[in-house]
Parts: sequence; C-alpha cells; structure tokens
Amino acid sequence: MEELGKVHQLIVPIMGYKMAFNLEVIAMTWIAIIILLVFGFLAARKRARMPNSVQLLGELVVSGLYRLTEDALDKKMARTYGPLTCALFMFLVISNWLGIIPFLEEPTKDLNTPISLGAMGFFIAHYAGIKAKGIKKYLKEYCEPIFFMMPLNVIGELAKVISISFRLFGNIMGGAIIIMVVSYLSYSLVLPPFLNAFFGLFVGTIQAFVFTMLTIVYISVQVK
Repeated sequence: MEELGKVHQLIVPIMGYKMAFNLEVIAMTWIAIIILLVFGFLAARKRARMPNSVQLLGELVVSGLYRLTEDALDKKMARTYGPLTCALFMFLVISNWLGIIPFLEEPTKDLNTPISLGAMGFFIAHYAGIKAKGIKKYLKEYCEPIFFMMPLNVIGELAKVISISFRLFGNIMGGAIIIMVVSYLSYSLVLPPFLNAFFGLFVGTIQAFVFTMLTIVYISVQVK
C-alpha cells in the first residue's frame, strides 16, 4: 500500500520553470512501443498466402479495425485514418495489458497519457473537419442554431477530450487501486490473480476499443 501515490520523477529546470517527467510512465510507454514494433516485424517478416499465427493475428486485427473505420467514415477516408485506428487501439491494448506482467505498470494509469491521446484525436478530428468542409463552413457550424451558442459548442467539443480521457484513466487507475487494496487485505493469495486478469485483459481491451472508436466517431462527426 505504501506504493500508492508514489511517483518517480525527473525534474528538469527550463527557463526558470520546472518540468516533471514521470520516469515509470516513460519507461512503460517505450516497452509498449517496443512490443508493438517486434509484433509488427514478426507479422510482416515472412508474409505468405498461408500465414503463420503471428501474421494471422495481425491481419485479423488490422482488417477488423479497417472495416470499423470504413463503417464510421468511408473507404477513401479509411485509407487515411485506418492506420491511426490500428495504431491507437494496439498501443492502448498493450499499454493496458502491461499491468498483468509482474513489476510492470500501465502507462494509461497516468492521466497524462489518456489526455495526450485525447488531445491528439481532438486536433486530428478538427483538422479533418477543416480540410473536408473548408474553414468558413467549419466555423459556421459553431454558430448553429444561433450565433450566441458558439461558446457552448466550443465547450462541448473540449468536453469530448475530457470525457474519453477520464473514462480511460478512471477505469485503469480504478482497477489498479482495487487490485492493490485486495492484494494488501488478502496477502496476494486469493483474488488478486483473477482481478488482475479481469481488469487487465477484459476491462483493458474494452476501454482501448471504446477510446479508439470514440476517436473515429469524433472524426466522422467533423467531416460529415
């Protein structure tokens, strides 16, 4: 329990300000990235009509996510945003699964990670909206149904980032706290392995899927 709330930080002074970097989150993020790079290398190394298990898994994930992107957008835009869907979902899944491995933690347990990914989706969605509609029509939509609704429309758009970010953070952090508390009370003998598998595999996968699909839906709303 003494580990709860403990953060290993690197403090870097820059121009009179102090920037704090969470070393554990940075390390866990790079571990997730390396796992994805290794998986991608193994899946694409020896492509064949009769795929091996790694290639088959990769093709199932990519083709399934591309179909979902086509449903939300269209075939042409799916070629543009399909890679984003695949990369975002796979990164979140691996990140959420890291907590199952002893001595590793989920980088999504730190609010900075979901907020950063949510902000990325926000800027991509609005860039796509401006590109598809033009700046005049894009800005005009914020004044609908009447012009003084613009502040509320802007707040509504910003709230989307907060919503999807805190949903992911809350579920992952909540699961980690429950596992830690139960482990402390039961001396890590009874329930923790089952809770770890539930929150890591099931909840982690569901939350990664929800976050990814909401990002694509936000893009779809902006371009249509």
